[in-house]
Amino acid sequence: MIAPPRTRFLWQAGGFISLGLGIIGIPLPLLPTTPFILLAAFCFARSSPQLQLWLETHPRFGPMIVNWREKGAISKRAKSYSVAVMIATPLLSLAIGVPAWALAAQVLCLLGAATFVLTRPSA
Repeated sequence: MIAPPRTRFLWQAGGFISLGLGIIGIPLPLLPTTPFILLAAFCFARSSPQLQLWLETHPRFGPMIVNWREKGAISKRAKSYSVAVMIATPLLSLAIGVPAWALAAQVLCLLGAATFVLTRPSA
């Protein structure tokens, strides 16, 4: 469903911002890629059929969008990478001396995220 012209710009801007954050998240361990790419697909679906098609047929991002849309699934590779990064992140934080309260908050958030990722079907 394409939004009315007045709001189409906002959806498209949200799509580009989400896509940018998703791309930045590829090399950064604390910034997740998949949720931002899914959000970009959602925004583009409401603003631009051309951008939606481009993202859905993109060789890197397309499969994750299709897997999520059709099955609510995350690829085994993405799950493995995600959980590995979720384990490494608090270890790195511990090594650099992050305060205990921040480390505890980080572990709690990452446990929630890992639980979500691991309970999704595998693609």
